[in-house]
Amino acid sequence: MIIDDLFAMQDTKYRDFQSKLIPTADKETFIGIRTQALRDYAKKMVKMGGYEEFLCTLPHKYFDENQLHAFILSEIKDFDKCVEYVDAFLPYVDNWATCDQMSPKVFKKNRDKLLPKIRTWIASDKTYTVRFGIGMLMQHFLDDDFKKEYLEMVSKIRSEEYYINMMVAWYFATALSKQYDATIPCIEKRVLDPWTHKKTIQKAIESYRITDEQKEYLRGLR
Repeated sequence: MIIDDLFAMQDTKYRDFQSKLIPTADKETFIGIRTQALRDYAKKMVKMGGYEEFLCTLPHKYFDENQLHAFILSEIKDFDKCVEYVDAFLPYVDNWATCDQMSPKVFKKNRDKLLPKIRTWIASDKTYTVRFGIGMLMQHFLDDDFKKEYLEMVSKIRSEEYYINMMVAWYFATALSKQYDATIPCIEKRVLDPWTHKKTIQKAIESYRITDEQKEYLRGLR
């Protein structure tokens, strides 16, 4: 059984350390499996097949099962199938780690079909669905496929949720590092709420991809 395999990989010291980093997840749900071991196990499951039953068995009991679920989704090569499973799983994601480490490789080659899904995720009332949508926009649409309208899409998000606002700040800090000229007017115009605005500047100043001159200018926009 999968759960037996997971407990066979248990590292109790890592469990105790990891559970402190993810406060929104119940500490009793941590088995304590190192990330690389879970990634390897996920790849093995996808290669062997028969993982669908696990993906359809929701909700999972353990944090590590959710992590495994996210890593399996990251390996699925059929876009439509992957998105169907992602949509089914997102309502059960309850922490930043599972959310942020779920990054389907198939999305990269299907950006045209991905963008409408991102818009839907960002419009959700679920904290980690919104966070996931922003993360996918940050990962796939800040380089060659970038458009200024994506900045506006994220800037309009208003939430009381810490994990959403942190992702908005992360998005804009990354946008400053990759698309500075297009992004800096958003900071100058203070289109974000005050907390997220300050956090964006903080994260941007910490980035090695932002020049010293740009950092100095950003400090003046706090």
